[in-house]
Amino acid sequence: MYNSKNERTSSRTLFAVLFILMLLKLSLLRYFFFQGLSGIGLLTDALGALTVVCLLDLIVPKGWKRAVYGGFNVLFSLVLFAATLYNVHFSSVPTYTALSELGQVAQVRGSIGPLVRTEHFLFFADIVLALPIWLIMRRRSGGRNRSSYRDSGLTFGKIRRRYWGKLGVALTAAFCIVLSGSFIVKGETIDNELVRAENLGFLNYQVSSAILTSKENEAIANGNINETIAKINELVSKYPYKDTPSDGTAVKAKYFGQAKGSNLIVLQLESFQNFPINASVDGQELTPVLNELAKESYYFSHFFQQIGQGNTSDAEFMSNTSIYPTGVVPMSAGYSDRELPSLPKLLGKEGYESETYHVNDVTFWNRNKMYPALGFTRYFDKPSFENDRFNDFGPSDEELYRVGVEKMTAHQAANQPFYAQFITASSHSPFTVPADRARITIPATITNKLLHDYLQAINYTDYAIGQLINELKANGLWDNTTLVLYGDHFGLPADEEITQQIQANLGVPYDGKVSRFNIPLMIHTPKQTKGQVIEQPGGQLDMLPTIMNLMGVSLHDEKFTAFGHDLLNMDHNAFGIRYYLPTGSFVNNDIMFIPGAGFDDGTAYSLKTYEPVTDLEPYRADYEHVLSLMKLSDEYVKLLPKRAP
Repeated sequence: MYNSKNERTSSRTLFAVLFILMLLKLSLLRYFFFQGLSGIGLLTDALGALTVVCLLDLIVPKGWKRAVYGGFNVLFSLVLFAATLYNVHFSSVPTYTALSELGQVAQVRGSIGPLVRTEHFLFFADIVLALPIWLIMRRRSGGRNRSSYRDSGLTFGKIRRRYWGKLGVALTAAFCIVLSGSFIVKGETIDNELVRAENLGFLNYQVSSAILTSKENEAIANGNINETIAKINELVSKYPYKDTPSDGTAVKAKYFGQAKGSNLIVLQLESFQNFPINASVDGQELTPVLNELAKESYYFSHFFQQIGQGNTSDAEFMSNTSIYPTGVVPMSAGYSDRELPSLPKLLGKEGYESETYHVNDVTFWNRNKMYPALGFTRYFDKPSFENDRFNDFGPSDEELYRVGVEKMTAHQAANQPFYAQFITASSHSPFTVPADRARITIPATITNKLLHDYLQAINYTDYAIGQLINELKANGLWDNTTLVLYGDHFGLPADEEITQQIQANLGVPYDGKVSRFNIPLMIHTPKQTKGQVIEQPGGQLDMLPTIMNLMGVSLHDEKFTAFGHDLLNMDHNAFGIRYYLPTGSFVNNDIMFIPGAGFDDGTAYSLKTYEPVTDLEPYRADYEHVLSLMKLSDEYVKLLPKRAP
């Protein structure tokens, strides 16, 4: 018959088991994220886990506890598994907003496989062990005696025991919430997300992120965009860099209007880092086309990625708006409902048609919403291309450019100036190039498969660009076209084996901490024959101002708010990287800086030698400037008016 003592024992056992499992799994997550355990970290993880278990105990009826706890344990394991893979790829701690984007994973499934290691499946060890035990016990019981656990009725004693039991659980939950709240309040002063997550624990970090986002949104909602723009202008005017405004009235900026009236083609190269430029492997040039193009172009050798959670789509967003990604959501998903000042709209005033090409489905990363918000007249996605089955995305870069040249030639025939953006995909991870498309032989001394495949993919991407240039020349487009190409983000992780094999086989300086964020930027203007290497560091935010100066469009006259600068007209720059590195990270003319809990316990590396820099004080102003500018950028984009439906 029913036994209330057995009921209490069973309930307490389930409570304890779930708490212990959650704490063990959070400790495993902490080990993967931070390569170790700490006392304060275990305490905050325990508080988070205990809070969750207490709340479940309070709201789940006793007859459902076993099923609900079991289901929750499976779901929790899946979330931590996904968070671990996210951390391996992004070097960041995912928030609830990042985990909500898991629906995009199916379209890049080939990129996920290489991230998975055997030890990641330890999150499911208890489930694998418990399942056969549960099946055996269920088989032996044969479903008998279920009625023996029915409650024959409530007595005053049972009610009293349940009341005091629930009260104890509620008080425990309240205590955990209050103590967790004190940690969360202290953590609000830490800009570095990794340090904040390490101190707060994974669960409390989610709460902290939601609170901070809510506070920021509330403060911004009461703001005024004109006041924000005034703050931006004041901050920029006080900053010590040389950036002559191309205002058309005062002294013109250098190179202003050099490409005025020309067509504009921008190639966004997937996972394309800078180190292969001018490098060879076993006597074979990795990028022969780009090596030659650099000799007659502006080649920005210290150019860096600044993308956020949206990865490739964020690169598109930044290059077309010169607005920082918030780092909280992909910009295509979070801000495609805004009236976005943009490069297509600036050129639209000059009579240009703007269109963009991508071999994937346009709904991937909400591009179907982002492209109209940016002002592109047309987009060409998957149905526009013939599938030559190059990789998981389908069509190759050659097919991408074939369709593009066809459309651009039609514009040329109609005397219609155009801006065409191409998002390449043939060098997308896992960097698989079909055997019949491979153009170089990677030596056996490169044993790292990821590096081996990456170099092959980069070489093919370079070859396809050469085919595009040939077609532009053959169709009479080359002499009236400004060609811009840049990398969207790194392709290789910070891995010591990869670093050593690049240095040994390519003979180029490479550092996993700095070099992986260094991407190429080249700009070739019509009839340009003499190249110039620009060593002035810059980032993706600087593309729009630099391109507009060459195209003869004055951002000053247009009252355009840009968070980047014209790299051809400055001698000092400082710009933030806030996603693959923690908020507060920046690059300037000398260093890459990564904060600790703040500036004073941060680390810096020389851009020239990659060696640590110990004297940080000269760079404090850059740190404070970048943090202020990113906060104002967040204000600005959130205050932009909503687009009409």
